Amino acid sequence: MSDPAGPVPDSYGIAAEELRQIVERYEHLEAEKRDIAEQMKEVMAEAKGRGYDTRALRKIIALRKRDKADLAEEEAVIDLYKAALGMT
Repeated sequence: MSDPAGPVPDSYGIAAEELRQIVERYEHLEAEKRDIAEQMKEVMAEAKGRGYDTRALRKIIALRKRDKADLAEEEAVIDLYKAALGMT
């Protein structure tokens, strides 16, 4: 493939090769990311096909990622607000 800007001077050769490698690594990771996202969609489609509520599953997954102390504090505040509104 020819360079439309012309040949790269030798003084830029090492930096150009390094830059090309960085760009290619990033592009490879983007492709992997797309593949993983597709696999995640397939897992949720399977769960839905087996009768699971995928919205609830996504909430559970998000909760499992959170810090237990932060989650407990948030739940306590929610319980307090619900009690104040007569929802408990």
